[in-house]
Amino acid sequence: MIPFLILLVLEGIPLLHLEFAIGQRLRKGSMDVWRTINPYMMGVGLASMCVSLLVSLYYNTIIAWVLWYFFNSFQEPLPWSQCPVNANRSGFEQECERSSPVDYFWYRKTLNITTDIDQTGGLQWWMVLCLISAWAVLYVCCIRGIETTGKAVYVTSTLPYVVLTIFLIRGLTLKGSVSGLVFLFTPDLNELANPATWLDAGAQVFYSFSLAFGGLISFSSYNSIHNNCEQDAVIISIINAFTSVFAATVIYTIIGFRATQRFDDCLGGNILTLLNTFDLPEGNITESNYDLALESLSATNPSIVNGLNLQTCDLNTFLTEGVEGTGLAFIVFTEAITKMPLAPLWSVLFFVMLFCLGLSSMFGNIEGVLAPLQDLKVFPKSWTKEAISGVTCLLCCCIGLIFVQGSGNYWLALFDSFAGSIPLLITGFCEMVGVVYVYGMDRFNEDLVFMIGHKPNIFWQATWRVISPLIMLVIFLFYFVTTISKEFFYIAWDPESAKFPTLEQKPYPAWIYVIIFILAGIPSLAVPGAAIFRALWKRCRKI
Repeated sequence: MIPFLILLVLEGIPLLHLEFAIGQRLRKGSMDVWRTINPYMMGVGLASMCVSLLVSLYYNTIIAWVLWYFFNSFQEPLPWSQCPVNANRSGFEQECERSSPVDYFWYRKTLNITTDIDQTGGLQWWMVLCLISAWAVLYVCCIRGIETTGKAVYVTSTLPYVVLTIFLIRGLTLKGSVSGLVFLFTPDLNELANPATWLDAGAQVFYSFSLAFGGLISFSSYNSIHNNCEQDAVIISIINAFTSVFAATVIYTIIGFRATQRFDDCLGGNILTLLNTFDLPEGNITESNYDLALESLSATNPSIVNGLNLQTCDLNTFLTEGVEGTGLAFIVFTEAITKMPLAPLWSVLFFVMLFCLGLSSMFGNIEGVLAPLQDLKVFPKSWTKEAISGVTCLLCCCIGLIFVQGSGNYWLALFDSFAGSIPLLITGFCEMVGVVYVYGMDRFNEDLVFMIGHKPNIFWQATWRVISPLIMLVIFLFYFVTTISKEFFYIAWDPESAKFPTLEQKPYPAWIYVIIFILAGIPSLAVPGAAIFRALWKRCRKI
């Protein structure tokens, strides 16, 4: 939370204002803006388009997952509230019994996940249908352009506050919610010293504002030339900061509840094992005296205790595991929903909220793809907006089928880790440098005086000129130096693992590093690549 808030102020707000202002002043799409500033900077627009495309591919898959859960919410009881019976009806499915109903529904019934990324597992037809539905809904919202999108955002942006408030009230009544809040607001010095933490926080700032995707520049070009873009940036930033803290508070009350429940189950299992092994009366070992009893038994019977393979029960470990990956929405919150009265109602509300949030984010992402395609004249001039949007959405849907295979979740995590972090940081850095040092700070100040009536104050001047670019450069360099020689891992659901149901960490196969370069390297290299290509092209024309 601390890195996020720091970067929100020193990186997010200045870049948000800059994108609003440059789009509003030049009144062009994200590609033409940079071509107007300097023809050699067209690569910034290309990089934004590449990132928007890559993020859109997997982000709409998350919306497809949301639709699947939404459709399954109209049942009593909810299908993830209890384990299904096995094939011969002699008991419950073993994989579910060894994990939990919510884990089983997510990994087996929703994803039907493979044990590693090398195994495709084939297309899951139910998720294919949900993916097609997600792209169809997005297309319908896009075919009318900015007018329809703006009206839709009124709904998609306000409903989540209502649902989050309901979940906060419920979350605070659950056991362990305070532990989650303490974990959220307690600084971890080791994490603060980790460059990856700052990169993740920076990426989250970019995602929360939709910075460097190109969509904001395109949207702001529709504003009145004298619209107060500085005021818009400040208001949106305050709302964004409040929303982030508010949403994190809600999330960590639920994470605290689930972690406490897992801690209690872990401790209870160890206590039961000790009672049965040493034939102790019930109540002899409790949660309050567990540590003392274990120490005493270990001192008197060390060989027996060591042979029991007792689980390590640490609340902080369970809290940390509760915040990784897509499991936050589809495991942690779904489990909390099952504890509520009228669970199907809360489930419907929750997934409607997620759908609205995802759809509102996709508006900016897909605009960051469509506007550059039109600027580059990729499609014939005779094609209508509806046709261009339709073909783009159809192609994206076809490529997105990679995420609805059995190994799709691993591919989505790969895209999320590499397509939506380093490229965004580099694109944001180039945007800042391009406006301040290529377009010219004095010229930009004059534009702002013309548009809003006054020159930006010292905060804007300092962050645009030095602070923001320097922060982005330092984060990138530290991350690059510390990770360039590291081996990359992914987490896998493997029922055959000795540690199951704990997710197993596996190294990526060697060929994945080519994919990583494509995801992170090509968008990043688009900026210098486009400049070099233009220079060579001009040189060849002279010859």
